[in-house]
Amino acid sequence: MWDTMIYVFIIILVTYVVKQLFSETPNFVKFKSKFLIFYIWASITAIVLMPFFVFNPKNVKNALFGSQIIKHVTKVIEVKWHLRNGKVLAEDHGAVVVSNHQSTIDILGMFNIWHVADKVAAIARKEVFYVWPFGLAAYLAGVVFIDRNNSKDAYKQLKITSEVMVKNKTKIWLFPEGTRNRNLTKLLPFKKGAFNIAVAAQVPIIPVVYSPYYFINREKYIFNKGHVIIQCLEPIPTEGLTMDDVPELINRVYNAMDTLYKELSKEVLSALPADYPLPTK
Repeated sequence: MWDTMIYVFIIILVTYVVKQLFSETPNFVKFKSKFLIFYIWASITAIVLMPFFVFNPKNVKNALFGSQIIKHVTKVIEVKWHLRNGKVLAEDHGAVVVSNHQSTIDILGMFNIWHVADKVAAIARKEVFYVWPFGLAAYLAGVVFIDRNNSKDAYKQLKITSEVMVKNKTKIWLFPEGTRNRNLTKLLPFKKGAFNIAVAAQVPIIPVVYSPYYFINREKYIFNKGHVIIQCLEPIPTEGLTMDDVPELINRVYNAMDTLYKELSKEVLSALPADYPLPTK
């Protein structure tokens, strides 16, 4: 009897999911499926590549190789990425890359331009490490995990990473907002960690701005096809600066990125129909 009930339940569940996936109206199942596809593809890639990463652990070239495989999932979720002024990422020297943070798919944007920057070490919160198998593969690929609740340990990890950055001409990628920002009109205030690293290592800061994800509306469970502009600003030098200059440096970078974000927002939103279901501002 129980076997029959379980079988019937599975049939009903599968039927419901399939119906929701092929429905023309937005719904929770269709919305979450886009993120699930990304996670499943990233996990499968991680499982396949981990045995190879083990032989050369924490090498940023592992991340470059993995990104070139994972990035193709964007074709399935129907998101296109357009890089502007990418030449600044291609310069062969250490730098701190700072970008705005809107969603978990930000990393897909990184994967689609990773080959331009070549040697990149991404910084992520330690909780991501426990999202296995992706977290373990990311660790072996050179991603640096920090504990935001332990500033002393986080600083230690970032100091070690900054030394590698200078020695190996590697770029460190951080999200200075510290959390996801779903506001289409402005960026969140920046935390100082990325700027402290840049000044301490005397390397330039490369601001990178993602245009708003107008095609994702969490309140209405909408994840339409869309495009994202990723624009790089010119590097901002830190040579000669001291820690006393960090607050002014943060303001300079923030103002430049916030201005560009507003310009990109206006550009992508102005091309949309008047009735497009934009996320809450």
